[in-house]
Amino acid sequence: MPEGPELHLASKFVNLVCKGRLFKGPIIKSEVSKHADVEFEDEYTISATSRGKEMKLTLNTICEDKKSLSKSRSLDIVFQFGMSGKFDFYEATELKKHAHLNFFTKDEPRMVLSFVDYRRFGKWQVGGEWSKERGPCVMFEYQAFRKNVLDNVKHSVFNKPICEFLLNQTYFNGIGNYLRAEILYRAGIPPFVSARSVLEPLCDEVSENSEKLRLKTETPDILQLCHILPQEVINLGGTGYDPEGRDPDYSKFSEWLQCYYKEGMDNMADHNKRTIWFHGNPGPLVPKEITVRGLKRNSKVAKNNAKKMKKDTESEQSEVENGGSETVTRRKLQEAEDRDAKQKTVKSSRKSSAKSLKTLSNKSRKFDSPSDLGKNESAHIRKIVKTVEEKDLNQKKSKSSITEKSSASKIVVNGDSNTLKAKVLQKGRKRRATPNSVIVKSDSIGQKHTTPGDRRSKSSVSILNGRSVVDGTPKSVRQRSERAARARRRYQR
Repeated sequence: MPEGPELHLASKFVNLVCKGRLFKGPIIKSEVSKHADVEFEDEYTISATSRGKEMKLTLNTICEDKKSLSKSRSLDIVFQFGMSGKFDFYEATELKKHAHLNFFTKDEPRMVLSFVDYRRFGKWQVGGEWSKERGPCVMFEYQAFRKNVLDNVKHSVFNKPICEFLLNQTYFNGIGNYLRAEILYRAGIPPFVSARSVLEPLCDEVSENSEKLRLKTETPDILQLCHILPQEVINLGGTGYDPEGRDPDYSKFSEWLQCYYKEGMDNMADHNKRTIWFHGNPGPLVPKEITVRGLKRNSKVAKNNAKKMKKDTESEQSEVENGGSETVTRRKLQEAEDRDAKQKTVKSSRKSSAKSLKTLSNKSRKFDSPSDLGKNESAHIRKIVKTVEEKDLNQKKSKSSITEKSSASKIVVNGDSNTLKAKVLQKGRKRRATPNSVIVKSDSIGQKHTTPGDRRSKSSVSILNGRSVVDGTPKSVRQRSERAARARRRYQR
């Protein structure tokens, strides 16, 4: 956003290109603009002055003799540049796309002075005066500016953080985003401390002697820096802050910056969602929701654009020496930027296609030949067969372990010379005891007496040579054998 130095440099540019030129004809406004029309069709001259973040164009009619002095008139148009406003001077063969107010010269070849604003935040006021809501200019009304700040330091608006208060045009007319960052950084003041705590100690330095109001050069305070730094930007020449790098002298300004958009610096959005650049401790009045923003534009882009602009100006100067046209337009620079954008898109598409080819080659690397394909298929089949066999073995093992658990039992034998007392203790699910399980008479436990000649001859537990042996045959096999034995007995009967 253009700040005080940029407005002053724009006024100097207008005075330079309009010096010794007469303007005539209707002042053409763009169809898109909603601001007031300017009606001034006489021959006139144009001059410009600036104050803070405002610039005034003055149109004066030409008076050839003393009689016409009474009929002479002038018209003031006050401009505010908004986010991207500027003045441009070029041949009147074709108006620029975003030229919203155009003043045409009288002499041939006809030239045009245009107010260009591609974001359309700028505005103008016909017959206007300097805004009363804005305070004295920090660049050219320093003493009134300093007095205005220190006389009102008791107001509640001074409770805001100093970084936000520096943008208040009632007190700091001409200070913008990059200037506030540079002022606070060079003064060593954290951005989120109250403005009163910074400015109130300066009230004690003011005395009746006006020498106290003079600028100090050794250790300037924050108010003196508000005057010194804009003057330094003006003395650099060029157009001041130009993030697009269209000014061939923009490298001087980028070298002058120490904090704003510099690597190694911190940034944070203030309470008004505007980014403040700083270094170190931000202060106690930081917003609750801290948001950090990255660099929007790489410094290399601005440097490259500045180099291109230098080449263009050198080529145009050579054309002038050889008898070419004297006008310097920005169409070539725009075409160069469009070419760069196209080259970047082509490069990115090439990179993406190369990546996709790499991934395809990595996938096809597994099956480079038919023999490799057959090897991989046979290995895959062997793997599947192996897993199936392992599953079968695991199932068989699990079945045998389940039958062993269900049929396993403990036999407790009480030693007697004639009789054996055995008691079956089963694990897991209790299975109904078969009649032929060798359970000997016991008076203490009421159990069934079994005889060796019982029809159900199969038993889950048998005693061989005084030892208990667990029959490990599966239950389904036993059931089939029992059914076969019953069938044989029925047949014999």
